[in-house]
Amino acid sequence: MIRFSSVTKQFPNGNVALRGVSFAIEPKQLVFLTGHSGAGKTTLIKLITLGERASRGHVFVNERNLSQIRGNQIPYYRRTIGVVHQDHKLLFSRTVRDNVALPLVVQQMERGKIQRRVSAALEQVGLAQKDGMYPISLSGGEQQRVGIARAIVSRPPLIVADEPTGNLDHELGQSIMDYFKRIVQHDTTVIIATHDRSFFEMDHGGRYKFRVIELSEGVLVSDGYGRG
Repeated sequence: MIRFSSVTKQFPNGNVALRGVSFAIEPKQLVFLTGHSGAGKTTLIKLITLGERASRGHVFVNERNLSQIRGNQIPYYRRTIGVVHQDHKLLFSRTVRDNVALPLVVQQMERGKIQRRVSAALEQVGLAQKDGMYPISLSGGEQQRVGIARAIVSRPPLIVADEPTGNLDHELGQSIMDYFKRIVQHDTTVIIATHDRSFFEMDHGGRYKFRVIELSEGVLVSDGYGRG
């Protein structure tokens, strides 16, 4: 589903964020992308979402070479990816339901189908009873769950999350991670960038198989599997 082939990313100021990174991710995998602050995690996520372009090497998503996607095609490509941000990026002037519906409205989906999809997504993250509320009245954990519902509402085959628990305490962060683990069971690939190794190093009974890709100074230093 995703393949990095000798990918290097160098910024105009000379900073090299990734150095010759290669790996492949199969469909329906739960992947933790980890490493210290500045290791290259966010840059790697941005290459997948076409927020950045590789300086050298190639990135493939669903066998499509991202270097061949033109600027005017990027919005359509991004519709195939659900993105969860650390700071939620919710519209505080819109209700929870309207925030979750936004990707489907952009796609000009039929109104009745939008309502059914939004209800299902909110039910999945446990916020069905708060669909008419505004984000400002929700807790940080609830706001993040709204962000997850918005990411999954269009049922994309791939979801990426960049430090989705960075602003939450550990207990709330663990509950968010549990939602991601459940999402994978719906035939979705999930990539989570996090510096907090406790989310995948703790023993949770071995219910979920996951993969850990670790970066250091822009270099892939380990790649393996575990259960949590």
